[in-house]
Amino acid sequence: MCYIAGLSVCAKYCSKHSRPQTVHLYSKIRPKKSHILDCSGSTYTYRTVPPGSILPWRFFSCKEGTKIPSKRKQNTAITTSELLYKNLLKSEQENWNDISARYKDMTERIKEKLEELHNKYTFNSESPRIRFGENVYFEENGCIFLSKADDDEGNVDILFSTEDLGFSDAFIQRIRISPGQRYMAISLKSENSEEATCVIMKLGHFPVMEKVIPSVFSFEWATNDVLYYTSQKNLKCQNVFMTTFTNQKHTKLVYTEQDARFFVDIYCTKDRRFLTINSNSKTTSEVWLVDCRQPFKLPALVQARTKGVIYHVEHRNDELYILTTYGEPAEYKLMKAPVASSGMENWQLVYALEKKTKLVDLEMFSDHCIMFLKIAGHLYVNVISFDSHSVQSIKLPTWACEFELESHPEHTTSTCYFQLTSPVHPPKRFAYSFKENNLIEQAVQEVPIITNCHTTRLLAKSKDETLVPITVFHNMNSKELHRKPLLVHVYGAYGIDFNMGFKEEKLMLIEEGWVLAYCHVRGGGELGLSWHKDGCQHNKLKGLHDLKACIMLLHELGFSQPKYTALAAASAGGVLAGALCNTDPELIRAMVLQAPFVDVLNTMMKTHLPLTIEEQEEWGNPLADEKCMKYIKSYCPYQNIKTQCYPSVFITAYENDQRIPLTGVLRYIQKLRKAALDHASRTSKKGKDKNITDTWS
Repeated sequence: MCYIAGLSVCAKYCSKHSRPQTVHLYSKIRPKKSHILDCSGSTYTYRTVPPGSILPWRFFSCKEGTKIPSKRKQNTAITTSELLYKNLLKSEQENWNDISARYKDMTERIKEKLEELHNKYTFNSESPRIRFGENVYFEENGCIFLSKADDDEGNVDILFSTEDLGFSDAFIQRIRISPGQRYMAISLKSENSEEATCVIMKLGHFPVMEKVIPSVFSFEWATNDVLYYTSQKNLKCQNVFMTTFTNQKHTKLVYTEQDARFFVDIYCTKDRRFLTINSNSKTTSEVWLVDCRQPFKLPALVQARTKGVIYHVEHRNDELYILTTYGEPAEYKLMKAPVASSGMENWQLVYALEKKTKLVDLEMFSDHCIMFLKIAGHLYVNVISFDSHSVQSIKLPTWACEFELESHPEHTTSTCYFQLTSPVHPPKRFAYSFKENNLIEQAVQEVPIITNCHTTRLLAKSKDETLVPITVFHNMNSKELHRKPLLVHVYGAYGIDFNMGFKEEKLMLIEEGWVLAYCHVRGGGELGLSWHKDGCQHNKLKGLHDLKACIMLLHELGFSQPKYTALAAASAGGVLAGALCNTDPELIRAMVLQAPFVDVLNTMMKTHLPLTIEEQEEWGNPLADEKCMKYIKSYCPYQNIKTQCYPSVFITAYENDQRIPLTGVLRYIQKLRKAALDHASRTSKKGKDKNITDTWS
């Protein structure tokens, strides 16, 4: 069955010259309560971003993926514009309530199918463990437990419970245990807030809640009783505090970022020698070191920020290992420098990535470094040996699209564990042994192997003849692919890859006969840093040309056809999807947008919004540059809506979303619906006039 029909949700206007025209807004969606557990050192963290991210700014500023609505204070005075906004929102909600009933049976069938797939392809695995000597810490169902490593009887102590301590509406996002296991810091986050609360527990026979710190983003223990943390306000982190739990408890500000484009977070090196205070914009970074042996000393600067240079720091054997974009080519390189003289002039090259290579993640060990790479759509693991000064490169299975790195609390471990997955392949566990110098496939989970799905990688020639990668999935048993429905995905912003981890709904579509295509257009990060640069600011239209070329190639090769094609995008991906809908609506039959960024010009003109200044490095500054204003206006989805035949459109958004203001989405819907109605009206009138002319002749 073709589910595209299910996208028609509002008013339909049909004639022999036009397709159904529909626009719908569902104003409030709760994100699924599923989180990826990220373990690092003596920590683990719930991540809601694609696994493998190494750039801290990806965690906070990109309009990507599922968004969590934020609470904001309500003004007592209701202005005319606010009243219009509320009326429009109410109208859309009532409209959805009236229409959604007709899809009740379809919705139930899809839910049942997804539950069946979830039960079939999800294996029972233990929660990640944090081991300190004989003590093992782990989290399950909102509780944190302590057990003994040699205890085979399953005896555990409960150290923390969200429900018992009054945090029943929150999930545990991150855990940090102090080196001597005296304290445990936990961040709690509710589904209706961007900000987290940090709870510090004093451990012992009877754990006690020692302190609660509101609005915290990141935190790390410098010593047994000294905690560093960053505070978050209006999606920004610009202050770093130190708080002590000694006899003389005190909290003080240790760092403040003055530039609104920069975001600050804290990281602990793998060997726990330093805390790093990382201040990052989209294109530039600066790192300060806190010596964990002397946590009260002022932080030491590694290298003053240099425009266009990003760097991140690890530590090994009294040397800093620096992952940086410094130098040519403009891709990531691993460099090193002495701790005592860490300036850029002392950076020595260890390993450089080739052009058009995407660095997904990096993991440091005592004698090795592992890089997880994407090259032309294929996944590789590069193992750097510090002892032999050699590099081993391993190409991973062709079906794999995504890495999921597992926890390695001890940097002296001899094995690196990770999982490989794709949108239609459940995670499969692998291990690389440093002793054996080989890759081992772990056959521990009893998950059925997907054998009926074919993965194809294509290259589409864009307007300027740049080759754009496409990843295609389809059922190997499908015949006449040109008659099958096609779901095209696009993002193309912030240098970010698609999250191509396993999703039951994608596998369901494959089993239903759909073809899935992921267009890795410029502006994303699939081919390295230069791929992002070629698709941001004054190059945004290249991403649109790439998307058009990808869809046209898919149709030319027999993957569906326009009348069976749907386009899906989330957040910033809505810019390219909405732009294509304006310029080439005949290429697709339907469009699905989740919390879409569709009003670029008006948003970037409003500097009071929390992310506007910061995101000028991605979109440009229309207030200061008239050429930039004209360029944004040339592709902005809202600005270019016109009276024409549009595909069916389904949009979901959030109330009180600070990242994607709902007012812009509502304006877009209102304008798009009017254009669709006007076109339908004109087409209907022309049809009547033609009938009269035919009668008289």
